Amino acid sequence: MGNPLCKEFLRSDDTLRVYAGSKLLFSSKKDRLKPLLDYMEWSADAHQAVVMMDRVVGNAAALLMILAGCGEVYSPLGSDLAAKTLQKWGVSYHFDQVVPHIERANGAGMCPMEELSMGKSPAEFYAVMWSRER
Repeated sequence: MGNPLCKEFLRSDDTLRVYAGSKLLFSSKKDRLKPLLDYMEWSADAHQAVVMMDRVVGNAAALLMILAGCGEVYSPLGSDLAAKTLQKWGVSYHFDQVVPHIERANGAGMCPMEELSMGKSPAEFYAVMWSRER
């Protein structure tokens, strides 16, 4: 990934970074979808067309990114499902590696969030996640 901010992100311990231009708006070291949910709760409606950098982008993350006003995504790993979702919603994406779907941590099948997100709109998936978080 040729973006210098992305290279800096990959050298960090952060799992998610959100930029408006070159200004860092949000970063997190939490895992899974928690950083995206935190960002959405913190400030997502205050910014549009942000650039997001995430370690792994599956369809679940893609749906949340769309709802959070993301205009461009960078990640070393993305799923084909996420790529199709981002493309459908007009979000530019840059994945170093594309896999059919995100796997469970133990490699035994599809990630539960990837499964849960299939066939849902960004708002529908967020509603499911919000109800699970509470």
